[in-house]
Amino acid sequence: MGDAVQQDAVLVERRGHIAIVRLNREESRNALQPAIKAGLQTHIPALMADPTVRALVLTGTGKAFCAGGDIRDMQERGGPAIRARLQRSHSWAERLLAGEKPVIAAVNGAAAGAGLSLALLCDIVLSSDTAFFKAGFPGLGAVPDLGLALTLPRAVGQARARDLLLTNRRVEPDEAMAMGIVSRVIPDGKVLEEAISLAEELAEGPAVSLGLTKTMLNNAYSHIDDFLAFEAMAQAIAFDSKEFAEGVSAFLEKRKARFSEV
Repeated sequence: MGDAVQQDAVLVERRGHIAIVRLNREESRNALQPAIKAGLQTHIPALMADPTVRALVLTGTGKAFCAGGDIRDMQERGGPAIRARLQRSHSWAERLLAGEKPVIAAVNGAAAGAGLSLALLCDIVLSSDTAFFKAGFPGLGAVPDLGLALTLPRAVGQARARDLLLTNRRVEPDEAMAMGIVSRVIPDGKVLEEAISLAEELAEGPAVSLGLTKTMLNNAYSHIDDFLAFEAMAQAIAFDSKEFAEGVSAFLEKRKARFSEV
C-alpha cells in the first residue's frame, strides 16, 4: 500500500495548539480499513508526543464517524494474525486513552462496532443529533475490541454496558447522553465546530494538571491506597508547575490565567 494512500485515509489539520484528526474514507463510512489504521498508527503517537499540540479532535468525513471494522479486512482469521493486528491497533489506541492531552470525539454520524470503541477512547464525546451508537460486535459473533469492554462500563455502568454489548441495540443521541456515552448533543452540522471550540478552550488550560487529572481518572478503579498515593504525587507535581503559579497569580490579580504562555 502506497504512502499517499495511507496519508489520504487519515487527514490531520493543525490550528494553533490543536490538531484535528479526520478519518477520510466516506465511501466505506470511515470503517477501520488497513489504510485508516496505518494512518492512526502514524499520526496519533506523534501528535500525542508533540509538545506544541495541547488538544486533539477526532472526527469522520461525510455522514459517519466510523462504521467499525472493515469486513473485507476480516478474511484472515488465524489466532496469531488477529492478535498481532490488534496489538498494532493498541499501540495508538492506548495513546488516546492514557496520553495526557485532552482528546475530543466529534461524532458526526454512525459510531458502530470499533467506531463506538474509538469514540470512547476519547475524553469528551460530542454527538451530532443525527448520529447513533451501536456495539456491532455481537452481530458478527466477535467480542468487543479497542478497549470497549473497559471503557463502556466505566462510562455507563455494568448493567447498561451488558445491555448494549449483549443485545447490539441501537442507541440514539439523547439516550446516549442520558447513559453517559456522550457529554453533549449538538445540532447536525455543528458538532465539529463545537468540538474545535472546546479543544481550543482546553488548549488554553493548564496542560500539566489536565494531564495528571486524566491519569488519575484512568486509575480511579485501582486499589484505594495506590490511588491516593498517586493523587498525592500528582498534586505535588501540579503545585510545583509554572502553570499553577500562573493560576494563583491570575486569581489574586483578578484576571484570566494565560496557561499556554508559561
